[in-house]
Amino acid sequence: MNPPDHPHPARYPLAIIGAGALGLHFAARLAVVMPVALIARDEARATRLRNGVTVGDRSFAADAFAADAPPAADWVIVLVKAGDTAAAAAIAERMQPLGVLSLQNGLTGDLLRAHCRAPRVDQGITTEGAYREGTAEGGRVQPSGAGETLLPPGFEPVAEMLMRAGLHARVEPDIARARLAKLLVNVAINPLAALHRVRNGALLEPPYRDALDALVREAWPVLHAEGLALDEPAALARVHAVAQATATNRASMLQDVLAGRRTEIDAITGALLRMAARHGLAVPAHEALYHAVKALEPGTGR
Repeated sequence: MNPPDHPHPARYPLAIIGAGALGLHFAARLAVVMPVALIARDEARATRLRNGVTVGDRSFAADAFAADAPPAADWVIVLVKAGDTAAAAAIAERMQPLGVLSLQNGLTGDLLRAHCRAPRVDQGITTEGAYREGTAEGGRVQPSGAGETLLPPGFEPVAEMLMRAGLHARVEPDIARARLAKLLVNVAINPLAALHRVRNGALLEPPYRDALDALVREAWPVLHAEGLALDEPAALARVHAVAQATATNRASMLQDVLAGRRTEIDAITGALLRMAARHGLAVPAHEALYHAVKALEPGTGR
């Protein structure tokens, strides 16, 4: 997985903001075929990444930069936690890109646009997965199954770069509906797995299956009102299929809870609650789950 001996360009074709497990997974794959800059939170972290980190079964020495000294780049992918979106947007704007693409969990596109004035700013979705084994700083990054990455129109060059790296990627003309379908999966699986501290596949079995299905049925009218193209049976089938396909995965929210980090509940379930309020629809199960996960976050005393 070590990249070819690319010279460090004055302007990178692509940069990734966010050196977590998924950011490292994308960067390691892309670096095999092209120069890619990886933006870490500070110089100490960037130095460790330049010295090498294990991704999958190989060592990857990243072209890593601190957040306060990013290089210029044509295109930027944002893969930070949702709570760090505004800071990432400011970094991205300094890189003078043609476009900035969020592949984050939840709905972060509006926040990104509010803080970044690049010519193109939008949000896609990805079902690529990765998690860190061992310590947060030095553990191995383990990819957790090939997924698909959908990009908005206007980001064709980024899709082409991802495909060159062997990743499944395409431009999706109706990206708004695709985002709603991804949110449906996230609001059902992520907080439930985090609260009960189980892997995704366990949610398809007792005692969790009834709660999973209830969350889907409660979310469906809200997301349908927003433009979700799936009917209720298809919505249930979609969530079941994802839980089965990712049965051995630890959901990202579960990883955050286990690591004692702030979760992305505000960008995921919080987004659904805001939609429900707009449409005058009640979502009591999601509201209760929202507060239960918030109580697990650092600083709550639990």
